[in-house]
Amino acid sequence: MPADPLDPLLELPGVANGVQRARAAVDALLTNRTLRRRSADVSAESSLRGAWASAWLAGDEVDLADVRSGDAAQRPIVQGALRAQSAIAALADTWTRAPRQAMARLHALAAADLVEDTDSLGRPRAGAAERMDTLTLVLATTRAPAVVMAGIVHGELLGLDAFAPASGIVARAAVRLTLVERGLDPKSLVAIEVGHRELRAEYDESLEAYRSETPAGIGRWLVHCADAVVAGATESVAICEAIARG
Repeated sequence: MPADPLDPLLELPGVANGVQRARAAVDALLTNRTLRRRSADVSAESSLRGAWASAWLAGDEVDLADVRSGDAAQRPIVQGALRAQSAIAALADTWTRAPRQAMARLHALAAADLVEDTDSLGRPRAGAAERMDTLTLVLATTRAPAVVMAGIVHGELLGLDAFAPASGIVARAAVRLTLVERGLDPKSLVAIEVGHRELRAEYDESLEAYRSETPAGIGRWLVHCADAVVAGATESVAICEAIARG
């Protein structure tokens, strides 16, 4: 057993290169001049687009304009995604200290309008609880790059459908928390959910590969997650440019 349980993942084909590309894309975003005075506005817009894309990926293919205008107020998936996104800043410290508690809160927010049995909110489904314990231990011990750690969090929560019926929304919000907590994207600027939406076909296919639990499948998933960070950073650069134009 290696000292860091995720070290071997960096040896999988394409993973280390993907991590480097993702880091370079985020670093390029962080040099954008708009962020000097308007980083909060960029983060807010990234969060809105992230909620929209996360809901879209969860099956509610609503238009972004309807989310922005409030016309999607009666759509429970969209509202759950918006609530989860709005909790990112408040949950950042909790994610560091007690990630299971943060997951529970995300589930309660994301699935509040989707379940009749409110006692199930905040609890992973029975078959996933043990893996969530393992994930929590890995989070506490690994020093793997943020992109790799976020990919594992995402793959475990979504691949196991751990927090049904809102596992995708919970997983994608947990990715944001991981990128914030691990220091890659401390202000939650990267619209990574939009990146996954843009790469939808590979998102679905690489998730299935991850579920195989083979080295090749896990590697393919992590490369996709890195590609989504790159695409999400590109989206956030576009947000910066739009804000700069007024």
